[in-house]
Amino acid sequence: VQLQASGGGLVQAGGSLRLSCAASGRTSMGWFRQAPGKEREFVAGVSRSGTRIVYADSVKGRFTISRDNAKNTVYLQMNSLKPEDTAVYYCAADLAAAPTMTTNWDYWGQGTQVTVSS
Repeated sequence: VQLQASGGGLVQAGGSLRLSCAASGRTSMGWFRQAPGKEREFVAGVSRSGTRIVYADSVKGRFTISRDNAKNTVYLQMNSLKPEDTAVYYCAADLAAAPTMTTNWDYWGQGTQVTVSS
C-alpha cells in the first residue's frame, strides 16, 4: 500500500485546512501527527467501509475525517485550528477492518507540515 499525503501549510489560528491522502489499496485509514519533541499521536481514523470513525478527544468537533472509496482517498478537514495543532501530519493505513487509536498501523505515508500561527 502506498500513501501520498498533501494539503499541509501555514494558517492562522481559527482557520481551516484540508489534508488529502491517496492510497493504493482498500484499508482502514487514519491520520496521526507529531509535534516537535513529542511522540506521534493518533488524530482520526476511518474503517474500510467508512462506517466507523474515531477521533482523538483533542480534535473532536473541529476535525472531520472522510473517505471516498471510489478514489481510494481519505480527507481530514481541520477547522478552528489552534497553535497546538501545529505538527507534521501523517497518513496511515491498516489492514484491519476498523481503525485503532494506537500507532501500530501497517503503512505510513510521508508527513505534511501543518503550522498554525497565533
